Order: sequence, then C-alpha cells, then structure tokens
Amino acid sequence: MATKVYETKRIKLVDGTIITASPLKLKYLREFLSMFEFVKECKNDNEAIEYLTYCALIAMQQYYPQISTVKEVEDSLDLPTIYEVLDIAAGIKISKKNTKDTVKDQAVDSGSTWEKFDLAKLEAEVFLLGMWKDYEELESSISMPELTATLEARRELDYQEKKFLAAMQGVDLDKQSGKQNAWEEMKARVFSGGQAGNASDVVALQGANAQKAGFGIGMGLSYEKLN
Repeated sequence: MATKVYETKRIKLVDGTIITASPLKLKYLREFLSMFEFVKECKNDNEAIEYLTYCALIAMQQYYPQISTVKEVEDSLDLPTIYEVLDIAAGIKISKKNTKDTVKDQAVDSGSTWEKFDLAKLEAEVFLLGMWKDYEELESSISMPELTATLEARRELDYQEKKFLAAMQGVDLDKQSGKQNAWEEMKARVFSGGQAGNASDVVALQGANAQKAGFGIGMGLSYEKLN
C-alpha cells in the first residue's frame, strides 16, 4: 500500500469553492502558533474564537490567498469549517458537539507550542542537505511532517553508513555499543514515552511525549513512516 508523509483534506467554502488543506509549511506554522499564544490568555470563548479566526486567516495564506482579511474568513467559512482548518493546519482540535469544555479549553488542550523543541537546530540539520538556498526557502518549502520524515531518513542513512564503515574494519557497531540500531532504539524510547528522549529533538514530537507537550505528529499533523 502506498504511504503518505501527511494527509490532505478538501474543504468546501460557503460559496462552494473547494480548497485543499494540508499541514502548514513552517513559514506559516510559525506565524500561526505565535497568534495562537493569544488564545491562551482569552477570558471567554468569544475572544478565543476571534483569535482562532486570525489563525485561520494565516492558514489561508497557504490554502487560498484570495481570502486576505478576517471579514473574508468569516464570510467564506462557517465556524465548523474554521475548526476543520485549524485541525489540519496545526492539530488544533475543537468540536461544537463538545458542550462540556469551552472552545478555549479545547483549543489550548490540543494546541501547539514551540517551547519543547529547538526548531532552529532541526532546520540547520536539514539545511545541510543543500536543497535550499536559504532558510526562508526551506521554511516555505516543507511542513513539520516533511521535516520529521526528512530527518528520520537522513539519520537512518547516516547510521547505516557508519555501520558499514565499521563493518569494513571488522567492527560490529551494534554489538560494540551494546545496542541494536541506535536510531531504532531512540524511536522506541520515544514511542513508549521513555524519559530518556531529548525534548529538543524532533522525535519528541511523536507519541506519548507529543501528547504531554500538546503538540506533535499524530495530533493533527499525522503521517505514515516511509520504510
């Protein structure tokens, strides 16, 4: 079966226009999450919805640039559709059917944060691949799931190369270190919620650690591993 790094979704606007939504590129995600910080300080749902609408407007820069003002967002998307956009854009999950929790609480509980990892460090690692002329181009080109998949593939290749070179010298790298594949072990620790994971590393954005941080792969920004 074919695999995907992330899912896309077709969203219907009030006038019948169909747009395709996907996880935000890093350029827009950074701006989106900066605006989302204001939601955490809101005193009521009306204020929260106002800032969430601004977040949806930022997402429209990627999905449908013709919508360029908050009023146009309000005229083009009903509230459930705005919530749908927030979910696919950055994993912000809000349901009108949930009458127990406020909109603010739902958003913040599932909301995203930059506090748990060093994005600059992750971008620097990927930038070394030499595919982008500068960081602005990189951030405009890839989303968080794409960054994660690229880092995973690069690290796996690096490890296999080191393992091969060690084997040429008669050294079993796995056995010498007393470990199985170091990359696989690190992933296993993260997926099992192990405490040994590095919170600044991109793998901390997955599994149990992601749930604790309130952001991560599998929380709106889902993907399938490429084997």
